[in-house]
Amino acid sequence: MLIKHGVMVNHVLKTGSDSWWKTLKGPQLSVEDDHCLVTFWWRDPAGTEQTSSVRRVWLYITGVTDHHQNAVPQSLQRVAGTDAWCWQLRMSPTWRGSYCFIPSGREDDFAPAAFRPVPDAAALRAGWRHLLAHAQADPLNVHSWRGGRGHAVSALTLPQAPAQPGWQSQPVTYTAPLEIEWRSEQLNNVRRVWIYTTGEHPAADRPLAILLDGQFWAHSMPVWSALAALTAANKLPAAVYLLIDAVDTTQRSQELPCNASFWLALQQELLPQVAAIAPFSDLPSRTLVAGQSFGGLAALFAGLHWPERFGCVLSQSGSYWWPQRDGQQPGRLIQQLEQGELQPRGLRIWLEAGIREPVIFHANQQLLRQLQRLQQPVFWQEVDGGHDALCWRGGLTAGLMQLWQPLLPTLANRNDDRR
Repeated sequence: MLIKHGVMVNHVLKTGSDSWWKTLKGPQLSVEDDHCLVTFWWRDPAGTEQTSSVRRVWLYITGVTDHHQNAVPQSLQRVAGTDAWCWQLRMSPTWRGSYCFIPSGREDDFAPAAFRPVPDAAALRAGWRHLLAHAQADPLNVHSWRGGRGHAVSALTLPQAPAQPGWQSQPVTYTAPLEIEWRSEQLNNVRRVWIYTTGEHPAADRPLAILLDGQFWAHSMPVWSALAALTAANKLPAAVYLLIDAVDTTQRSQELPCNASFWLALQQELLPQVAAIAPFSDLPSRTLVAGQSFGGLAALFAGLHWPERFGCVLSQSGSYWWPQRDGQQPGRLIQQLEQGELQPRGLRIWLEAGIREPVIFHANQQLLRQLQRLQQPVFWQEVDGGHDALCWRGGLTAGLMQLWQPLLPTLANRNDDRR
């Protein structure tokens, strides 16, 4: 209320009015004790319940309402007589993740089994698989992108979520990456790869980072500015970054889960091709493989099988359950470590998983115990989030900094000696 000329004036805006909608910039947050109260809003372009056919606005929050949580599907609720839909929930203040809206005029998006007190997992997966093709980013939220599954999502970062090195800084000027084709005779396919160089260290000294699912880091969530900013701040060494396209879902599911043929072709065909364009060091201590999900599994597979080439492993939400998705038995790589078939030799490993991706988190903990039993040093990080690129982007830069930290003084000294 505001008192003006002795008269009390009401400045509370009416929910659903144009003026009210202009005040919203995405979900509304309020901090209450040890949690945040988050209110999601969606505006129905067709108007009120009298003019719109929308009957549900499903809310998909990664790690909260998604199928990984085996949670009953959640719809926003319409504010009667308006074009506004909303839903409110309490969340940890350390949470970070993505969300999207899925408006629907149907009553049968999910089978009845999805709404049991303990929802049927197959019914949930089937319903979400159909719905996510129609997902929308939050039009009120400028921080939106196209997620790894191809649908639009928006970002939500709560007040105590950890910092993400490089991503919060202002965009910096960087040299554009070079996009080339890798025509592999051994794999019998063609794909895009991106070569990105930073800094000014001599070519023979530059470390190499191989980023799997390169199309995501090149286009959906471009990594270039973050890497350039951290290099300029001397938090990362000057380096060569090689981003490798996964081609498609089928190819990815064949090449990334423990596939020796892929890594042999990469070493014999792709790395020489890249070195001719942007030379880099061949020391394993300066060669890093980074990946997420199947890519995280692939990164550790490469390090364990070719430690003389890949000495640093950055694994995020690695699918160490593979190949048995039920989670009843340890995955193949974990079993091989347990039985002594594989031995980590001189690797530096960054291992990360989200507490809201239960099957993957459990598998990563199993792996961590095996690595610790074998006295393999590991940088372990658990994240208050789900299977989510919004979490991965911060872990990617933090992991690069941690794994390459020993190189910074060495490369700096060599650079000084050459001046």
